[in-house]
Amino acid sequence: MKCPAIFPNESKRLKALSDYGLDDEQMLKSLDPVVHIASRMFDMPVSAVNMIGSDHVFFAASVGVGEVDMSRDVSFCAHAITQSDVMVVPDARLDERFHDNPLVTGDANLRFYAGVPLMTPDGLALGALCIIDDRPHFDFTPDDCQRLQELAKMVSDRLELRRIEVSAERTRPPFQEYAGSSLTPVIWFDEHLQIVEWNQAAATAHGYELIDKVALHFDLLIPEREREGFRQLIDQAITSGSLDKAVIPLEMNGLRKDGSEFRFGFALFGWRVAGRMQFEAVLKDLTLQQREEQELRQQANIDGLTGLANRGKFYRCVEDTLTSPAPAAILMIDLDGFKDINDTLGHTLGDAILREVARRLSSLASADDVVARIGGDEFAIMLADVTESNTAMQIASVMITAIAQPIKVDGHEVRVAASCGVALAPTQAQEALELVSDADLALFKAKSIGRGRLFLFVPALRMEAMARRLYGLELHRAVDKGEFMLFYQPQINMANGAIIGAEALIRWHHPERGILSPAAFLPALEGGPLAATVGTWIINEACSQAAYWRRNGVPEFRIGVNLCSAQFRVGDLAAEVMETLERHGLPPAALELEVTENIVLDNDDIVLDTLQRLHDQGVGIAFDDFGTGYASLSLLKSYPLSRIKIDQSFVRGILTSKRDASVVRAILDMARNFDLESIAEGIETEAEYKYLRLENCDEGQGYLFGKPMSAPQFELLLGIAGANKEAVSARG
Repeated sequence: MKCPAIFPNESKRLKALSDYGLDDEQMLKSLDPVVHIASRMFDMPVSAVNMIGSDHVFFAASVGVGEVDMSRDVSFCAHAITQSDVMVVPDARLDERFHDNPLVTGDANLRFYAGVPLMTPDGLALGALCIIDDRPHFDFTPDDCQRLQELAKMVSDRLELRRIEVSAERTRPPFQEYAGSSLTPVIWFDEHLQIVEWNQAAATAHGYELIDKVALHFDLLIPEREREGFRQLIDQAITSGSLDKAVIPLEMNGLRKDGSEFRFGFALFGWRVAGRMQFEAVLKDLTLQQREEQELRQQANIDGLTGLANRGKFYRCVEDTLTSPAPAAILMIDLDGFKDINDTLGHTLGDAILREVARRLSSLASADDVVARIGGDEFAIMLADVTESNTAMQIASVMITAIAQPIKVDGHEVRVAASCGVALAPTQAQEALELVSDADLALFKAKSIGRGRLFLFVPALRMEAMARRLYGLELHRAVDKGEFMLFYQPQINMANGAIIGAEALIRWHHPERGILSPAAFLPALEGGPLAATVGTWIINEACSQAAYWRRNGVPEFRIGVNLCSAQFRVGDLAAEVMETLERHGLPPAALELEVTENIVLDNDDIVLDTLQRLHDQGVGIAFDDFGTGYASLSLLKSYPLSRIKIDQSFVRGILTSKRDASVVRAILDMARNFDLESIAEGIETEAEYKYLRLENCDEGQGYLFGKPMSAPQFELLLGIAGANKEAVSARG
């Protein structure tokens, strides 16, 4: 555990605590509203104004705090006061400063912390305003930091009032020396409420000149309806000789000279002068503060870009609906390829598109529905009183269709596709978090199927998610113990039937479940931290195997390797590939790297630069699953490709569907016009093989020629192909 630093000017800092009257560890009621606002605004169970003493800490105000260790050594706030901005700890268990802190490992179970230092005007740290949760939060944004800093300013203002109060209690210097130039309104008055002294700030706040004090009584500065109660308060103090037992309001209404009213924070002190009571009122105009608080409350609930509800407001609405209880459906909508739009058209146009999508969704929602923007390009809708899945899916379909209509922005016509996941309560979930999670899982499934899809939650999706999580944990062991292996599926020359290469396909030799196909673990692998590592291993292993086969009877053999998105984000992929080829003595043409549309759209500029460098060196670049995405044609035009792979979904229908046959012919024509090679995937019958050969497709791949197989099995196939080449060529 890392202990917090001690300031070089620690003695001055502790003296400042004393000047603010914070050395006796008493709670300040004036700070209670701020910690409650912070707790509600950020949906955190704990919020506190924590003061840092010499060897301990103490709360000036708090909400949600139980019994905790108050020593300075374990205090997160003692760390926060050593820096000038917001200290954010997303997950204390992962932070080297706090992972073994008793507040983290003990009953307090502190996981998330965000704190803003509270400084004196001289720059001395008194303590911190903090929010705390027993769950980690990786979504605390810069905007959230700014809102927390604004709340900290409110705390500092109230602490400054406290300093003036304490100073007034301890010493009574002349008024002008004490408060004459203060920006805080201060008024001294006697037992008859006659104003004895006031400063310019007090006079201005009430619309008077400084000299007007001679003709004013304090009760003329408050509305008539409140004067009797205030007079009783003063009379009680005069009778008892102090304000110790008086109930002093924290806020009052002020009355200006022109008759208008305003709300001010109020503190009252009294002392004896020549046997008579004299009073001091310290005021703070709350008009601006109340306006700021209203704006903060709005910011806590409204998305600033679109005007829709934000994530926090959406979750609270769902929670309120389900606890009422009432039925509802949740739609989670994610815009497909929006990053590409932002990158190509700019964020200004991207923001305009988001606002238009928000408008379209709002126009389709009923008055009782809640439409929210909960992320960059992610929206959520709660459909009130929807009980039937068919109804929810119909509404979702209408909304997806509406989003897909052309959007005109600054002379550009843009089309945006969206995917949607749907879940219903109470049939599929009874709690808000579970229901939203179900819709998220359905959205994940929809996006995995393709763009612009809808999917209704089914319980199997949660099992799949649990399996992905389980596999995610086991993948580390698989990498460490070398449990991954490559299978190879032959690729043949359509003209003569000769095997000219293979696609390398990963398999997992699981110690308990046997040989697992990519469908079982690839989502977990590609979404985790090991994707690039495994991708590097695949390239090296495939090149090693190809080099061996080229040296042993198949000198022109080509190996195909699928790339994943993570490989473009880590290191220098182009340099890594060229080093691997050189290490195994392979020419660049012996390797073909396969990319999909999703990889390109997720990392557009990076992918283009990397593929261009590889293509310039002679490495083959194949566009996998061609024709299934929305951007295939534009990518064909702009990317350095050497081959397109016709997706098996079209190949299966070439003999029965005129549309599929037309698509395949069009793809082959495009390939020839762009001087690209072509390969058809998923060939399973002789009839499909003959058809594609007549259409002059260059190469083929599919179960007709061989399923994915281990390297020893593939070597047998290579030997058989060599011995019976003429027979294989004689098909059809």
